[in-house]
Amino acid sequence: MTQPVFEITKAATFDAAHFFADGPDHRPYTNLHGHSFKVEATVRGQTQEPVGWVADLADLESALKGVASELDHGLLNEKPGLERPTLEHLCLYFAERLRVKFPGLSRIVVSRPTISESCALSL
Repeated sequence: MTQPVFEITKAATFDAAHFFADGPDHRPYTNLHGHSFKVEATVRGQTQEPVGWVADLADLESALKGVASELDHGLLNEKPGLERPTLEHLCLYFAERLRVKFPGLSRIVVSRPTISESCALSL
């Protein structure tokens, strides 16, 4: 019998500013502005003994909030890897930092809920 595969997810929020230096001139994206962001990290796998879970949700939450705190109330463009701070690059930023501790990391979603925008990275 095949063991079931589960996905666990935790979320964190942060607020940050950014701009797109290479954006179209007629768009407001080129101006410095800020957003409230939500990031979700999903770990996929079979349950692990002795507890019987995929991963410790408290560890996932702590790691996710730790990365979010690196960005909170900062200028994203100043962070290495986020010189072009698109939602796509934010997904990669979180994935690179979480993958080491969570090899079963399978999905990162970064959204700007107030303007109904999101991006998902499947790993």
